[in-house]
Amino acid sequence: MSASQRGSSQSAPWWQRPGLGYQRSHLTVAGHSLEALAARHGTPLYVYDLGRVVANLQRLRQALAELGTPHRVFYALKSNRHPDVLAALRQAGIHGLDTCSPGEVDLARGAGFAANRISFTGTSLSDRDLDRLLKHPDLILNCDSIHDLERVAERAPGHRVGLRINPGLGIGYRRNRMLRYAGGSGTKFGLHREQFTTALRIARRRGLVVEGLHFHTGCGFLTPQLPVLDKIFRACRWFVDQLPALRYLNVGGGLGIPLVPEDAALDLTAWTALLRRHWAGAATEIWSEPGDYLVKDAGVLVLEANTVETKGTTRYVGVNGGFSVHPEPAFYDLPLWPVSCRAPQPRGRLETVTIAGNINEALDILHADARLPRLANGDLLAFLNAGGYGAAMASNHCLRGDFTEIAVPPAAR
Repeated sequence: MSASQRGSSQSAPWWQRPGLGYQRSHLTVAGHSLEALAARHGTPLYVYDLGRVVANLQRLRQALAELGTPHRVFYALKSNRHPDVLAALRQAGIHGLDTCSPGEVDLARGAGFAANRISFTGTSLSDRDLDRLLKHPDLILNCDSIHDLERVAERAPGHRVGLRINPGLGIGYRRNRMLRYAGGSGTKFGLHREQFTTALRIARRRGLVVEGLHFHTGCGFLTPQLPVLDKIFRACRWFVDQLPALRYLNVGGGLGIPLVPEDAALDLTAWTALLRRHWAGAATEIWSEPGDYLVKDAGVLVLEANTVETKGTTRYVGVNGGFSVHPEPAFYDLPLWPVSCRAPQPRGRLETVTIAGNINEALDILHADARLPRLANGDLLAFLNAGGYGAAMASNHCLRGDFTEIAVPPAAR
């Protein structure tokens, strides 16, 4: 089905999926009316569909089963740290969590994950950070810099470590450079090729055991970006060849989901084929650490319209939340797709509006040129694909950081 067909009035909206859609004119998540949930909990309100989280994990694990190589999936905790989400993933059998700060490690331990099921990859670490991390001797620790290697060796001679590498190529959603962790003139992440031999020499001299390599080069890639990923894997091969006895190769996360009608779902079969072609036999185990792929389309953000009027030539809909509640549209130019919590009438009028947040900053626009039914003050909007890097990145700028998060189980059948 083409993008235009998906968005036509003759078919369901492109964004509808199991667990999300209109029932008796109300938008529901896992069978729960968003209007009823908002009436009970207030807005801004995040709603997470735990059934969708588990289904996303199962789909990914089914694809990885075709690798023919032992593999592990670590969930990127920074994407969404709601306790019910973590509990659902743990119950569904995820191997562990990917963390990037000592605080996340502590949270992961509190959520029931043993240290040897927690992978840590951080940057710009302080001495205090390293002291806290090394209190967990079984933590899977990936060093981001030569400086990290030297300080780990001082504190824990003989420690087993991984090395975070930077292949000099980046990848991200469409052409979004803000989502690339490598490439261009260089980024702050990982060991560049010209540093790698020095890093290995320091590790050997200081008694550290290098057991794994890690790379994460960008976020949100879909099928059209897989040729770039192929080039990234080729660039990483040089690093891998320097360590022929790797216990693990962590290929990072970055798997994307459709955000606009023109996007198609990532071809997991093609992604797995790339992994198999490049990395079969390269390490004892292949690891992946998705975040958004598991939780992004499992969450919606419900906001209330409070100021609907035309200013100049633009019809604005002001809502009771902004980038302090969900920063991705403002900070990363990533779309949150808005839909009405009431089903549009079959012949109802649509209008083009710009949805503005309540932060007193010019960049606080949640969505420009949205086509929506005519809205009035008090109407509710649901912003789709809000389950990742929303609440977890929220701030209290302008003292507008209040929101509620709830997780809902799959609807009873």
